[in-house]
Amino acid sequence: MLRHMRDQFKSSERRVKIFKNGRNRAVRIPREFEFSGDEAIMRKDGDRLIIEPTATKSLLELLASLQPLDEDFAPIHDSPPEPVDL
Repeated sequence: MLRHMRDQFKSSERRVKIFKNGRNRAVRIPREFEFSGDEAIMRKDGDRLIIEPTATKSLLELLASLQPLDEDFAPIHDSPPEPVDL
């Protein structure tokens, strides 16, 4: 069973070089592992580093995450439109 799991991961793994980028260490993501977006979540699981793409937020999720405004706005008087003769 472990051999089967190792063979399964072998097709989805690749050895990469780690390099310095300023004061940070970095790794290039090979083309076959690319994902959309320009942000990711990195977490450590034991000795492993796991990089996952961030989920894109829907407009409703974004709006739900905003803090309510504590301002009073002037009322808007919405007059009916002028009649148009077509």
